[in-house]
Amino acid sequence: MINAVWGISHPPFQREPNELLDQQQELLHFINIHAHQGGFCVVLGQPGVGKTVLREHIERMDSHREYAVVSCSRTLHTYRQIAWQLADAFKLDTTEKTIEKDLIEAAYAQVKARKTLYVLIDEAHLLEIGVLRKLRLLFERFPKKHNLVLFGQPELLHTLSLSANQDIKSRITFSATLKPLNDEDLQTYIVNELERAKMGINTFDEGAMTLIIRSAEGNLRLCRNLCLASLIEAARETQKVVSITHVNHVLVQPHWRSHEQLIKQQAT
Repeated sequence: MINAVWGISHPPFQREPNELLDQQQELLHFINIHAHQGGFCVVLGQPGVGKTVLREHIERMDSHREYAVVSCSRTLHTYRQIAWQLADAFKLDTTEKTIEKDLIEAAYAQVKARKTLYVLIDEAHLLEIGVLRKLRLLFERFPKKHNLVLFGQPELLHTLSLSANQDIKSRITFSATLKPLNDEDLQTYIVNELERAKMGINTFDEGAMTLIIRSAEGNLRLCRNLCLASLIEAARETQKVVSITHVNHVLVQPHWRSHEQLIKQQAT
């Protein structure tokens, strides 16, 4: 629908793992540096600020000859599940009894082949601390040229900061928080997406742009979804300029309402 109304071949606001914003690029730079020293990195952030895009970008590095990337993105992490995902990635024919020994040997083989190993664990704030402790013991026996990267919400660091978990926190070599974008960065993101799709930078009129930026509150995912939904609303009316009315048609949908607004709506 969007393509037909605006006469374009590639719609805007499609998530592209290769396209990183400045703060994601900076984090990637440090993650790559620490991978050469035996890194243990923690990337924090609220949902929607760009952790998934960064993780997917690192995953795509696996196609390069000098990298080996293993990504664990299932939400119910157990130590054995992660160990077997590593074994699958290394294409190991192993058993429960020898899996840890075989993983260590495979890691050394990767380094011998001049590869840098990345192990990514998404939703790490859902990990039981006992699982994380076992992983720490396993990766301490890996060669130095690797990086364990945990992606999670801020409560992960709160858990690691407990005195009982200092043995894990003290081994972190790098940590960073992906922050919500400011208004100027969000506007730049929107304009760049429109230009990439060969659409006019005034596709969103001033009122629509202001409302989108205010409603997104610095959240990249919310901004992208709101822009895309607003374009669909305009396309339904075959309008090539998105107005504040189109944005409001999206914002009245229940999933855009706050908890307090939904309670008031039910009461009236």
